[in-house]
Amino acid sequence: MPEPSAQENSPPRPQLLFFEDVFDVLPPAARRWLAIAKVDLKARHAPPTGLQWVVALVVANAGSLISDAILVAIGTTIFPSTRGFAHFQLTDYGKLTIIGVTVACLAWPIVTRISSQPRWLFLRMAVLVTLVLWLPDLWILVHGEPIRGVGVLMLMHLVIAFITFNALVRLAPVGPPEVAAPIVAQGRTPQR
Repeated sequence: MPEPSAQENSPPRPQLLFFEDVFDVLPPAARRWLAIAKVDLKARHAPPTGLQWVVALVVANAGSLISDAILVAIGTTIFPSTRGFAHFQLTDYGKLTIIGVTVACLAWPIVTRISSQPRWLFLRMAVLVTLVLWLPDLWILVHGEPIRGVGVLMLMHLVIAFITFNALVRLAPVGPPEVAAPIVAQGRTPQR
């Protein structure tokens, strides 16, 4: 009776064939940039479990909404002229916060699968996204919104990024990197 191959002995492993196919057709310069960004598919980390991810999603959204409300209360207390600021309404910042946090939470499991250093990459993505989200704040500032109100909005974005990043990496941590099964040559496993 022939010995089973290493693939038959190893547990099933989700494949990222789409990403591998995309990487194969990229020009060398693009691959170098992806390597700098730690997008490399080398050591695939196990994504967080579904329960961990849901807990992190709920904590990140709740924590972000609570922090938004606290910052609005502090901002309107310190700067009474911002009390009527339209962007301080729960209906305005609440829906945008939930959408942004949920998108970040959806990105986390993907990052764990495409990077050998997912926390490193996700932190830099969080910083970059926060900077991009400040652009609309600067836009409304240039178009006449009060600087104090816009400053509080920018602080809200920063706090949301901090809460979301920490909720995800701590409550929905990556699993250990998946290790390929040993290669079986002519029915024998390699010597250690």
